[in-house]
Amino acid sequence: MAARLAHIRGRMATAAQRAGRDPAGIALLPVSKTFGEAAIREAAALGLHRLGENKVQEMRSKAGPLADCGIDWVMIGHLQTNKARDIARIAAEVQSLDRVELAVALDRRLQLEGRTMDVLLQVKTSTEPSKYGIAPDELTAFARRIAREMPMLRVRGLMTLAINMPEPAAVRACFRTLREWRDRLRADAIEGIDMQRLSMGMSGDFEIAIEEGATEVRIGTAIFGRRPYGDDYYWPEGPARK
Repeated sequence: MAARLAHIRGRMATAAQRAGRDPAGIALLPVSKTFGEAAIREAAALGLHRLGENKVQEMRSKAGPLADCGIDWVMIGHLQTNKARDIARIAAEVQSLDRVELAVALDRRLQLEGRTMDVLLQVKTSTEPSKYGIAPDELTAFARRIAREMPMLRVRGLMTLAINMPEPAAVRACFRTLREWRDRLRADAIEGIDMQRLSMGMSGDFEIAIEEGATEVRIGTAIFGRRPYGDDYYWPEGPARK
């Protein structure tokens, strides 16, 4: 894992330099979904203490046994409203906030827990039915409502899943769309909304994402190795790229 991690960081730095960016401005979020305690402890020993998960029940099952590792769990998968209680108790951050009813439920649970939480708004930048996210033209109203009505949610930026296609131009277009909408929201200067972050890019396309302005890439298999389950375990509706 140490060798794979070093290789990924090297590729991240090269992509950043190619785009005229400072590599220090791009964070790595390792995605530990399906991997067990041994792999996560190995990751923690390498200094990886912030990990992405797709399923609430999996995050919950790992949080207790791995409490001594000091992991900040980040929810990056589609989140059902009835899971807001668990997320409010376990997660450090949610990157997949994609609808008003979820935001309301999460804010209420966070109020009961007495804590705030960083969130990213997930934007649908492709036409694939298996991809979740708010429509770009609904973003401004969504962000304004959160700022006005949901004090426990701290909006820090946007997240997307690129289209699952071999053509780099199609993937790049998704990332560019997210960056352009981030810039529009920045220009709106909504009070209480911080649009600094762009979480986009995974093992197969993170270099394109960096070239298009990603501030964070979500990498799973390229760090942890081959998963014990296929992507259809997480996305039964269709293929995915995580």
